[in-house]
Amino acid sequence: MNLGFFTMPIHPPDKDCRQSLREDREACILADELGFTEAYCGEHATDMAENITSCAVFLATLVGATRNIRLGTGTVNLPNTHPVAAASHLAMLDHLLDGRFLFGISPGGLLSDAEAYGNLGKDRAEMFLEAIDTVLAIWAGEAPYNIRGKHWSVTTERTFVPEIGQGIIPKPLQRPHPPIVVTAVAPFSKGVTEAAARGWEAVSANFLMPQWVKSHWPKYVEGCAKAGRPADPANWRVAKSIFVCEDEAKAHDNVTCPNSPYRFYYSQLLVKMRKGGRLALLKTHMEQPDDEVTLEQIFDRLVFWGSPERVADQILAFREEVGDFGTLLHAGKDWTNHELGRRSMTLLAEKTMPLVNAAIAGETARVAAE
Repeated sequence: MNLGFFTMPIHPPDKDCRQSLREDREACILADELGFTEAYCGEHATDMAENITSCAVFLATLVGATRNIRLGTGTVNLPNTHPVAAASHLAMLDHLLDGRFLFGISPGGLLSDAEAYGNLGKDRAEMFLEAIDTVLAIWAGEAPYNIRGKHWSVTTERTFVPEIGQGIIPKPLQRPHPPIVVTAVAPFSKGVTEAAARGWEAVSANFLMPQWVKSHWPKYVEGCAKAGRPADPANWRVAKSIFVCEDEAKAHDNVTCPNSPYRFYYSQLLVKMRKGGRLALLKTHMEQPDDEVTLEQIFDRLVFWGSPERVADQILAFREEVGDFGTLLHAGKDWTNHELGRRSMTLLAEKTMPLVNAAIAGETARVAAE
């Protein structure tokens, strides 16, 4: 099992934005140093807590500060982005990263962003599909372009000057395009099926109850079958909230105390899910009454915490519950305590994951011997 990093991020709204951005960068750089295979960051234009407004701009600041880790948008909210801007900016980013770019995409889930961009009442799923199809058509095509859609049209026919390169949108370094990764949040997501059918990969979000995470793999298999290709668990990523500390009491306190970054994170999400009509994502079953969805329930099911050994056991039990997957994405939280935040990532990489992978290797060997 590979180890990656995924940050939305969510910080206290009154925290100095410069400090939040420095710490988010530091976490990604540390992930590279610790051997994490990939890292993603999200973007929102209208949220003081989620204060990365452009994931592409943020990733560009990491170009010279990282060496091996693959960096991904997590995600580009395509209904809010003109396809020409997405195609041109991300092609450049792929070149800057020397082909280390992962193209994470979604329709975007923050309603205030949708309102600000003027598409709150529109069919954003339809806009999402048209946007990604347009981006891929740009990258696959040649100038002058004449791509017509319902929401966007792209043409450079009237201003095309090929002898000087005018009217030509750059292509990414990776051909035909960087790997495309879709974040799945809905139980039994149809989007996962369509993504797999197109050859894309999937991330199951860290705020989903395990049974909803489990529901994604059969949908991925279904999509791969439609495309006539095998479904490989190595292409499935699952994000989880994790805190590792040698001191179990300190770990418990950092996760559950009143000023805990985990409590703050899920308090924010709980309000957003209630107001956005998506509380079912945090329910243990579809019929669960809304007032039974509490922070205590969320901590019990969604946060792994404790010593390296305890967290390894939790990861393995979770894998047993939801099925095999290729990459565990450590979900970033605010570094309320800078030292503990860095130490948790270090212990996860250097102590917990070797235990997890040793157990998986032993299980594989036993199955092969039977």
